[in-house]
Amino acid sequence: MHVIIIGSGPAGVSAALYARRGGADVTVVTKGAGALRAAELVENYYGFDVPITGAELERRSIAGAKRLGVVFAMDEAMSVLPRDDGQGFRVEGGRSAYEGDTVILAAGASRSMLSVPGLQEFEGRGVSFCAICDAFFYRGKNVAVIGAGDYALHEAEILLPHAARLTLLTNGAAPDIRVSDGITVEQRVISRIAGTRRVERIVFDDGTEMTVDGIFLASGTAGSFELARKLGVLQRDGKIVVGAQMETNVPGIYAAGDCTGGLLQIAKAVYEGAAAGLAAVRHLRRQ
Repeated sequence: MHVIIIGSGPAGVSAALYARRGGADVTVVTKGAGALRAAELVENYYGFDVPITGAELERRSIAGAKRLGVVFAMDEAMSVLPRDDGQGFRVEGGRSAYEGDTVILAAGASRSMLSVPGLQEFEGRGVSFCAICDAFFYRGKNVAVIGAGDYALHEAEILLPHAARLTLLTNGAAPDIRVSDGITVEQRVISRIAGTRRVERIVFDDGTEMTVDGIFLASGTAGSFELARKLGVLQRDGKIVVGAQMETNVPGIYAAGDCTGGLLQIAKAVYEGAAAGLAAVRHLRRQ
């Protein structure tokens, strides 16, 4: 039994502890410090008679999980997809790939969205969030990817063999990646996305325009929402929809923590992580 957990915040580490104690091998894929480390002091969490810094709470939590044999892989998860043989899942990271029987999404919630007029309006009508899902529909067309990091490059490279023209739009940021041949980098700031029934063009802040058939949003890193979207996991009102055991509509995929909405507190995240870890182990034992 191998459980892969994406995210090393309170939900992810809690899930790892319970899955490991349940007898599973556990790998936590994490890109490093999350929201917890930014907390100056935590004084509303059970078990501490004096306030503790978020960084120290995070350190102790991860150390405890490692003591039990949980493996932490420092990597950025780019996508989660079913394995070709239908047995379990494959997590594609920036450095490596990880295969497991179940996956728990615990990478938190996006605290901000790219504020460009037209992105939300044209979602599903030329604006996409999943290159591996929708690349086929843009064969021989002009496509743009919005983003400046590894996640954007990952999505762009999936689209590259299909698109007639592929542009990486950094929206004013300097790209911190080495871009593959065949990808044009455009650093101008985006003013809005325009079109009639579908996306037709991108308008920059200097008034110039670029015609496109499709836009893929890959700004920042791939959080729980982006990974869930690629899997077909149901989302509602910006939250991943889960059942009582933190299960999603996709068998073998669970979610816990801020990505499920509700009270954005450590105690809630720890509870949901525990429930997800236990449920993942029960699921594997039934197979």
